[in-house]
Amino acid sequence: MANDPLNLDESGEWAGLWWLPDAPDEQVPGVLRYDPEGGLSLSLIGAFEDRITSNPAPGVTAYHEGTRTWDVIHGAAEQREITLTGCVPTSGKRTLFARVKSPDKQTVAATTAIIGAHVSSDEDAAFSAAEVSVEDLGLWASSSVFKGFLGAPDGKIDGTGSISVEPVETQSVVVDETEFRLEHRHTLPLFDQRKGGTVGNMRDAVFVRAVPAAPFSMSEARTTASLVQDLIALATHRAAGVIWLRLQVAGTGAARPNSHPAPRQHADVLYSPAALGKHDAKAVVPNHVFFTCASLPFEEVMPRWCEAHGRLKAATNMILGLRYAPARFVENNLLTAVGAAEVLHRGLLIDEKPFPRAKFKEMREAMLAQVPEEHRGRLRGAIRNDPTLRDRLHALAERPGQEAITLLIPDIGHWAKKTTQARNDLAHEGRTPNHSVEELIAIVRVTTAVVILNVLHELGLPAERQREIVQEHPQLRATSRTAGEWLATPQPDS
Repeated sequence: MANDPLNLDESGEWAGLWWLPDAPDEQVPGVLRYDPEGGLSLSLIGAFEDRITSNPAPGVTAYHEGTRTWDVIHGAAEQREITLTGCVPTSGKRTLFARVKSPDKQTVAATTAIIGAHVSSDEDAAFSAAEVSVEDLGLWASSSVFKGFLGAPDGKIDGTGSISVEPVETQSVVVDETEFRLEHRHTLPLFDQRKGGTVGNMRDAVFVRAVPAAPFSMSEARTTASLVQDLIALATHRAAGVIWLRLQVAGTGAARPNSHPAPRQHADVLYSPAALGKHDAKAVVPNHVFFTCASLPFEEVMPRWCEAHGRLKAATNMILGLRYAPARFVENNLLTAVGAAEVLHRGLLIDEKPFPRAKFKEMREAMLAQVPEEHRGRLRGAIRNDPTLRDRLHALAERPGQEAITLLIPDIGHWAKKTTQARNDLAHEGRTPNHSVEELIAIVRVTTAVVILNVLHELGLPAERQREIVQEHPQLRATSRTAGEWLATPQPDS
């Protein structure tokens, strides 16, 4: 449909006029092209001045090394305003001294395109709402406008049936003065007459609409998109790509004096998210999802996720990084998984000092008294009253549902010991001579699973559901088997 959002996995082209915001009368014709793999490219018939110049004296222009870039370029194409941000010239051809005068040519790469609005920068508070669609959002929402019926008199399917549409009630919750709404948008029935038959279809799309109390910027809208993207990636235990991001221009859609709402002016955002969504790809298998809105309602999970995402962002980013861009070498994954566990422990604000503060201070002063004065400053910074990595791993294993942890880790002490040894060997010696590759893989998988279970625990996922995840999810079930093989306490020779 003409008013559908622009999918990030589809190419597009806009021919129009382009100008710099401080010189709106100096317009240059050109074509903006978007490609999911190559990004945004503006091909100009003409050129913006990209040389860096100065005027050391009247009538004298000096040209300097380097190339000028532009924070913003404005355009008008296909009857829509367009804003390009993060613009860098990549090539150009000038014809100042050519035998035959012809237009200059210039190609500009852009980071982001806002199709439908002119803004002054990424931080311009020009929008009143953001809508984002993410892969598998419909599966996670656990709702659909479609209802299906098959005719089966006497228990036998007789070829009759129907598909009906019933609107789904919007779910909403307010978090820190921003309303988050889980909404459905469906198309009208379409019958496509083809030579070999007729195809009837409709499409139901689920998206999250965020409406802050005050206007917000495109940069903040992308942060909101990442918030939703990371939630679905956590819930599905796989990279979740952004399919589209649409903004509502501030000041549109409000009620008019005659009580009729003014039309909403939308702007579509084209950019490169952490993962690119494929809008026609098959959804994940339902039993591969950790939780949905059926098991953890939208009104409950969004406030918890907003709080946890901010407080535990470093840890969740590291774990989700293993989903979005897994490293090819197990050593990289080891440092990431163990680092996530350490960062998570700190983010959970677990105050577990090995020694009482007063006692530790007394012990430290006694030790420093035995050290020459010129070395005391260095040693003072090295003596810290912090838990060890092994302490942190034990503490993390104690937080989630213990049935899930028992199924996942055959021996917590042995796992914590081997994980600490592997990380220390790699960090201090640059190699792990005491661990096989298979054992390192088991350490990475188990440590990752412990971090995930802790985050799910923070979101309020019941202990029973945590146990079911370890038992039923293919990857965690395989992790449990791997742990039993490589991280169980060695038995003495009989």
